[in-house]
Amino acid sequence: MWGASLGQALFWKSWPQITPRRLRALLEPGEETGTEKTGTRGRELVSGVLRGEQGAGPELTLASPRGRGAPLVVDPARLSTRVSPLGARSPDCPAFPGPDLQEPPGTRWLVTQARPPPLPERLQRCATGPRRRTGRGRPSPPSPRPGRRGTAPKERTAPKTHAAANQSQAFAGAARAGAPADTSAGDWTTRHARRASGRGKRASAAAAPRMAALGAALRASLAAARARSAPLGHRPPHAPCSASAAARGAAMEPAPRWLAGLRFDNRALRALPVETPPAGPEGAPSSPRPVPGACFSRVRPAPLRQPRLVALSEPALALLGLGAPPADAAAREAREAEAALFFSGNALLPGAEPAAHCYCGHQFGQFAGQLGDGAAMYLGEVCTAAGERWELQLKGAGPTPFSRQADGRKVLRSSIREFLCSEAMFHLGIPTTRAGACVTSQSVVARDVFYDGNPKYEKCTVVLRIASTFLRFGSFEIFKSADEHTGREGPSVGRNDIRAQMLDYVISSFYPETQAAHAEDRAQRNAAFFREVTRRTARMVAEWQCVGFCHGVLNTDNMSIVGLTIDYGPFGFLDRYDPNHVCNASDNTGRYAYSKQPEVCKWNLQKLAEALEPELPREQGEAILAEEFDTEFRCHYLQKMRRKLGLVRTELPDDEALVARLLETMHLTGADFTNTFYLLSSFPVGPEPLGLPAFLAALTAQCASLEELKLAFRPQMDPRQLSMMLVLAQSNPQLFALMGTRASVTEELERVEQQSRLQQLSPAQLLSKNRAHWTDWLQEYGARLEKDREGVGDQDAWQAERTRIMHANNPKYVLRNYIAQNAIEAAENGDFSEVRRVLKLLETPYHRDGEPTEALGATGADSGGNSYSSKPPLWAAELCVT
Repeated sequence: MWGASLGQALFWKSWPQITPRRLRALLEPGEETGTEKTGTRGRELVSGVLRGEQGAGPELTLASPRGRGAPLVVDPARLSTRVSPLGARSPDCPAFPGPDLQEPPGTRWLVTQARPPPLPERLQRCATGPRRRTGRGRPSPPSPRPGRRGTAPKERTAPKTHAAANQSQAFAGAARAGAPADTSAGDWTTRHARRASGRGKRASAAAAPRMAALGAALRASLAAARARSAPLGHRPPHAPCSASAAARGAAMEPAPRWLAGLRFDNRALRALPVETPPAGPEGAPSSPRPVPGACFSRVRPAPLRQPRLVALSEPALALLGLGAPPADAAAREAREAEAALFFSGNALLPGAEPAAHCYCGHQFGQFAGQLGDGAAMYLGEVCTAAGERWELQLKGAGPTPFSRQADGRKVLRSSIREFLCSEAMFHLGIPTTRAGACVTSQSVVARDVFYDGNPKYEKCTVVLRIASTFLRFGSFEIFKSADEHTGREGPSVGRNDIRAQMLDYVISSFYPETQAAHAEDRAQRNAAFFREVTRRTARMVAEWQCVGFCHGVLNTDNMSIVGLTIDYGPFGFLDRYDPNHVCNASDNTGRYAYSKQPEVCKWNLQKLAEALEPELPREQGEAILAEEFDTEFRCHYLQKMRRKLGLVRTELPDDEALVARLLETMHLTGADFTNTFYLLSSFPVGPEPLGLPAFLAALTAQCASLEELKLAFRPQMDPRQLSMMLVLAQSNPQLFALMGTRASVTEELERVEQQSRLQQLSPAQLLSKNRAHWTDWLQEYGARLEKDREGVGDQDAWQAERTRIMHANNPKYVLRNYIAQNAIEAAENGDFSEVRRVLKLLETPYHRDGEPTEALGATGADSGGNSYSSKPPLWAAELCVT
């Protein structure tokens, strides 16, 4: 902001702490300064960078002129000056924050002893120099604060790299030529230039022209940077996709190398209204506020301290046209450093225009009003050579107008979960947003993980998300009038013009077939659009149910307008099959339980239909929903389940009942959802199949043990609380009903009853019951397979085809909570290898053709030797995700 940039920095610096000898070392040999002889406090306009090493505080590096000699490294935390970034939120220039600093290496800083003037005036002084002149006709710096003495800080020197030397020489050469230096190439953290002025002895005649030229170059460079920087909220004119990167590349940002080929064309910001942030001090654009009459608000990522790459997803980045990782270790390291810089938000790619999206939502069934991207930022849309367009988003990049009371940050544990699950879902074949990178840092925020009043500091982390669009059902709810239950309304209530504008953009961009088929009839087009959204959503949730995925927070603001799985929070995959499983520990009523997900998605579509009115009459939307959703869900779900069971040739009416009895058997025996389906591919077929006892033993081994069941059905309520609830239900049923605890009390009574039965059961008796349940269903399943292969000439070919289809639809690996937890704990200790290993494992979740069929547990072991394809360990049942 205010022309600020990373990489090159300009400073006003008071020098009472630096000895005359050290000040002279900054000048060329032979040049003199009045500071040395007279002892007068001088000032110097210099440039440098703020950098920080691992485990060390930030440092200010000042280069010697034209790359001669070693640079001077000063620790600003030891200076008696006051330090703040150019563009700081407060003009009071707060003291240097030391090791907790969140600004990245290369941030522009202003260092001064005196209380600085307001920011625009300060920038004006930086550009034109001090106004007061001395008798010699040269500008004189402002006088330091009287009565204050400085002390010399500890100093050390660092060897200058070739890049630093070359850049210093390039900048000095440009200054001698009277033009700004080219700072677009070379190392991002070693761009230096310096202009010195002093009082006392006159500098030598030979040095004066050089210093004047250098000063002119600096002033020209600042003026050009200020001219290039658009005012806050200013919307730049549209540039074609091929030219946008070049147009924005002139800005003073670090120049990307590996990412230089990304071409941005930010169509959403051209097609939809963008809020101009209100006037005010720096930081006002991200202050929480209602955002009426706009779909986006311009923001800026808040830099992180010492960003470090956790992992990259090469398949996701390939969508953007980025090539495979290089074989050379040094090149890979440079690539990862560049990814950490740009994918953390510490620097912006040429053409990126950060913005936060405004949307509303029904959360847990209640309209919550304005929500919006509280921690995510739209970066822009990348056009690829293949003609595709992908929206890039940073999640966890800092505060936005929609952050409310939060800080806009995400932490390492939640970011790793989203990063891994986004990619896992894609490789499972489920429509989803993608995750290209995960970048952590040394910046920390406090989080109360279990909401028990015991917060802890966790590392700020950012995830690069990729999708065709991140618009959602809640995007259309910003026009909602006051809700009859909550009284809240959308920030753009009554703006039907924006609703129509957004609908036109969504249909033309993401439903081009619908647009083309109904170009002349807007009403028919809108109806066809809602019909297709309904179908996509039904197919998506059917895919969830077939792999045992629980979303956890199926609010309308977490439902993609293009039918993608979006916003991975307290998600989970089923371990022991339980249709009432709730993966989100804060979902006390079980609204988003596994078995209720289809019903909830249909309810959310109803709210979308209401939000589209009057563009789509509500009665018409409700009719489409009633006609399409249940039919599409049932058809897709049953088709997928047939493939999971290897029913490849015929479709019979009784197949739905066969699937229902399978799930009932899994529930009664506590069978592992993923492993049970995977094992069924090895079921022996025939009138008297060989190996059936061995198969039955392997199948019952995937059932819950007595210890697991006792843990799963342990009471959740205090016995005294349950007794009070039962007394209240008998004495005052009306009050009991108003309290809304009937369902939870009923579930608790079922747990108590089940726990009592388990106490009377031995492990042998449990195994016998499980074998009986599975024997009954396997007989039915075997008979159905016999019908499927009737009339088949080549039995071996039928068996091979059946096995192939089952392997392609029953994954061996899913992202179970305990697998993610192992990766998180290793990463929190600084070891990212487990994250990368799990990511690689999840890229091939299915058995591949040509591979030998392996027993469960044969591969994919964690560091403790436990296989990721085995039943989860007992401690996994106690993991709590909120």
